[in-house]
Amino acid sequence: MQADRSRTGGMFHAPKSSPWGEVQSCETLCPGVFLVSTASHGGTMVANEVAAVLSPAAKKCGFKDKGYICYEEDAQESVVLRELLDKKLWKIPDRIKDKGQFEEKLNQSIRQYHPEYWRARQSGREAAEAARSTAPAKEAAR
Repeated sequence: MQADRSRTGGMFHAPKSSPWGEVQSCETLCPGVFLVSTASHGGTMVANEVAAVLSPAAKKCGFKDKGYICYEEDAQESVVLRELLDKKLWKIPDRIKDKGQFEEKLNQSIRQYHPEYWRARQSGREAAEAARSTAPAKEAAR
């Protein structure tokens, strides 16, 4: 727990309770984002103060509870992990040897359980790529 406070500058404190019960273990993924486990379940909890880093589509996949947007570990959690990876706010832990396979499992889960989020993510990525590819052409024309 102390390591979590030092990583977040003391601003965010690991939750002691969750929608799934009393927190038994908690890992800080990035400031204000916690991976929690309870006796029977768990998930990821995103403090309201940092929820702005999540896309509107990702926010819709979670549910609100006591100052957090919460994501169930079974199917919703992959959405928040994908968001954090895409925004480079979190990296896959070194203990996971096949990072490509880990990402593909995240993507498979999202496509299966949250196809609306997946479509919104892909659409946003395509729009960003199109904007990047036209930006050099516009500057060259000046």
